[in-house]
Amino acid sequence: MSDVAAIEKLVSKQKQLKQEIAKVIVGQDEVVNQIVLSVFSGGHALLVGVPGLAKTLMVNTISEALGLHFKRIQFTPDLMPSDILGSEILDETRNFKFIKGPIFSNIILADEINRTPPKTQAALLEAMQEKSVTVAGQSFKLDLPFFVLATQNPIEQEGTYPLPEAQLDRFMFAINLDYPTFEEEVQVVKATTSDLKTTINPLFTAEEIISYQNLIRKIPVTDNVIEYAVTLVSKTRPNNPLAPDFVKNYLDWGAGPRASQNLILAAKTNAAINGKFSPDIEDVQAVAFGILRHRIVKNYKADAEGISEEDIIRKLF
Repeated sequence: MSDVAAIEKLVSKQKQLKQEIAKVIVGQDEVVNQIVLSVFSGGHALLVGVPGLAKTLMVNTISEALGLHFKRIQFTPDLMPSDILGSEILDETRNFKFIKGPIFSNIILADEINRTPPKTQAALLEAMQEKSVTVAGQSFKLDLPFFVLATQNPIEQEGTYPLPEAQLDRFMFAINLDYPTFEEEVQVVKATTSDLKTTINPLFTAEEIISYQNLIRKIPVTDNVIEYAVTLVSKTRPNNPLAPDFVKNYLDWGAGPRASQNLILAAKTNAAINGKFSPDIEDVQAVAFGILRHRIVKNYKADAEGISEEDIIRKLF
């Protein structure tokens, strides 16, 4: 299949994918769209939202529609790295045998990642970066495609271990999940309090997703789009000559080079799923909020004046 035909096929399949997801998930189109972008870009996503907004159901539904294996890990303060990576046991023949942990799956929902100590967070983040796990000196490759969707509860601070900026940077997208509208909530209540059973049809295979991820990386990008993305990221750094005054006023820290890489990769994916053969500046802007939101650090002045990360990013365009 030619690359052009493959992109046309991806456009029609991702439309079907959204229809399948909509059978179970009411609304939340932008959230679903960003998760799909993240999967096809080969990145990971951080989902920030209060409890009870169907985060687990959403990830489960998406993994079913993508035809991938899904595991959920509930992070707790007593969780150890071996609980997620796996451990060695002595079998009946008195030989050591490695029992794989839940990380050996295609899609991992890391529920409340800020509930577990840094040692366990680091084990997950290392696996995310290296796509492999090392236990007792032996390296084990993870199943591809591998996608981690971590959730954070923004309202609870007690007994939590917030992810440091360097570790937040490993997530391609930070996605904000909001309450549904009144009409959407009515639909949710109707659907979830009846005996209606919905079947999700798998539309992809793991091999297909990997081939689409490779295809997206092959998409050409013009220099002016790359320069726009790098300029956008440079403007977030308070000590950069390109930084406007409001950035120097309201930000303590800006985004690093990983943000520029992710902006271009996500813009390529956004272009591909919309049937375009090369991303333009609009594609970079379409993904900028999810990619920059968790990479900029506001100061006390921005908090005091009620200025959000989105307000700052919007002013950078």
